[in-house]
Amino acid sequence: MTLNIAKGSTSHSAYNLRSTYAETVERHVLAVIVDNEPGVLARVIGLFSSRGYNIESLTVAETDHKGHTSRITIVTSGTPQILDQIEAQLGRIVAVHEVHDLTAEGPAVERELALLKVAGTGEHRVEALRLADIFRAKVMDSTLESFIFEITGSPEKVDAFADLMRPLGLTEMVRTGVAALSRGTRTAV
Repeated sequence: MTLNIAKGSTSHSAYNLRSTYAETVERHVLAVIVDNEPGVLARVIGLFSSRGYNIESLTVAETDHKGHTSRITIVTSGTPQILDQIEAQLGRIVAVHEVHDLTAEGPAVERELALLKVAGTGEHRVEALRLADIFRAKVMDSTLESFIFEITGSPEKVDAFADLMRPLGLTEMVRTGVAALSRGTRTAV
């Protein structure tokens, strides 16, 4: 802590105390291995909503049919203290087997799938196709008035493609949310 004394002031007031550091909000990707049973996802989401934590992205699917477990991938943001609290509280849920903070554990590969509907004619159509080629987006459907593009990549890549498609007639978009795995031999299972 530093003492902030107003110019010309001779008193030291507690009201002048100011923190010298600001806790930064960080984005983290969590992999949560849970029992594949009814209500588990609701309990995990309930933990976030009851404490006012935000979920930026959420994906869930069964990953071990024999073991009846699913993997929930959650993208959230918070201060380091909040992120530690989230991880600890998730670990207290009975149906949760493991919680891994992929961001804190080291490099990870993140991918997202998105479908984008772009309506347009003439030069807008030509430009949309040119940009799709640059971004390696696939044309999944085409009519005389619209395209549906599929794009896979990092969330930043999907955002950039969507931003470029907006002025060309982006009318609708759906995203899967982030799927992520740790690089190397580390596993979350």
